[in-house]
Amino acid sequence: MLNRMNKLIKNQKGMTLVEIIIVVTILASLLAVLGQRVVNAQRKAMVKQAKIQIGELSKSLDMYFTDCGHYPDTNQGFAALAPGGEAGCSNWGPDPYINKIPKDPWGNTFSYYLEGSNYVIISYGADKKEGGSGYDADISSND
Repeated sequence: MLNRMNKLIKNQKGMTLVEIIIVVTILASLLAVLGQRVVNAQRKAMVKQAKIQIGELSKSLDMYFTDCGHYPDTNQGFAALAPGGEAGCSNWGPDPYINKIPKDPWGNTFSYYLEGSNYVIISYGADKKEGGSGYDADISSND
C-alpha cells in the first residue's frame, strides 16, 4: 500500500511557470474587457442621470411658470426655485419648487439661461466645459 501511494505521489505534477503565466494572461485579458464594459455602462448611466435631472428641473420651472406667469430670469436661475427664492413672484410657494439646487453627475452646477420666453438647462458633461463629443458632449434641455 505504501508503494502504491509513493507511485501516485511521484506521478502528480504541479503547474509549470509557463502554464501559470498563460492562466494569468487569460485572466488579465478578461478583466480588461469586462472592466471597459463596466466603465462604459457607468458613463452611460451618468448621461442618463443628467437627462433625468434636467427633466426634473424643467418640471419645477414649469410649475414656477404656472404660479408666477414667467420663468425666472437668467440672473435668478435655479435660486428662484429653492428656499428663499420667492422674491420674484407673488404667487410663489408656500413650499419651494426644489429643496436644493442639484449638481450634475460630474459634480458641476447646471447652467440656466432664459432666452426670450424659453429656458435652456445645460450640463457640460464629463469634460466640464462647453462642447465636446461622446461622453464629453453637452447635455441640454433642448435635446
